[in-house]
Amino acid sequence: MGRALAELALLALICGPVSVLVFARRLSFVSDALTHTVFPGVVIGFLVGGTEGIVVGALIAGVVTAVVLTLLTSGGTLPDDASIAVVLTAMFSIGVVLVSRRSSYTSDLTSFLFGRILTVTPRQVAETAVLAVVILGLLLMTARALIFRTFDPVGAAAAGFRIAWLDLWLNIIVALVVVAAVRAVGTILVVALLIVPAAAARMLTDRLPVMAAIGTGLILLAAYGGLLASWNASVDYGVSLTSASAVVLLLVLAYLLLLPLGALRLRHRRTRTAPQGRTSPHELVG
Repeated sequence: MGRALAELALLALICGPVSVLVFARRLSFVSDALTHTVFPGVVIGFLVGGTEGIVVGALIAGVVTAVVLTLLTSGGTLPDDASIAVVLTAMFSIGVVLVSRRSSYTSDLTSFLFGRILTVTPRQVAETAVLAVVILGLLLMTARALIFRTFDPVGAAAAGFRIAWLDLWLNIIVALVVVAAVRAVGTILVVALLIVPAAAARMLTDRLPVMAAIGTGLILLAAYGGLLASWNASVDYGVSLTSASAVVLLLVLAYLLLLPLGALRLRHRRTRTAPQGRTSPHELVG
């Protein structure tokens, strides 16, 4: 339980800030695609090197996918969503074909898709820590440029930034987050860590640094609460509740609870900016 909480705390440090960029750039579908396209790399890494080969296989698949998605979405031959869908379905199907050739197909598929946070080893926690340092370093190097490109791509291009390279940089960062989280929470549940924290934090603030801090805090709270709920359900009540699923469900619950606050903030903003009374034509001309 202690190693599981340490693993989730490391994921919170990277998923909180990265989820803000994913949310601001509206890259939820891209993040979903990356979590699925990493799947064949996870399977191949496991088949070649066992449990210790998962990270290497996922890393190679993640970087290759980030490059392919960047090329397809910047080429303009197909709509972005169509290009992403083609890559997602093709790569995920390859992973299913590969894992279906093993006799332990069902258990392996469940492990790869939903993770096994309670079986994390000290070595795996250390590997996640290294990836976290790399990811945070990549973010710090290009944070201003990525934010500039997010809100004003035309201005960023005019200022000399290469938009395609910034897109590739962010896609690689997202792929590295997927690689860091895939063994703990699986290829499916990791998408929740990349989308829900920022979406929930947006209900409370408009400032990106504050959103990142709130998103990180929400993941930490959900991690502790999810592990505790899983433990109590399994030990005290004999109910099988996977830890990773409990963590994600608590994140979604936090989002639902914050929805009314977001609606109140939006209504207050509209009321504050609404014109007071009618404006005469003479005032419009003046």
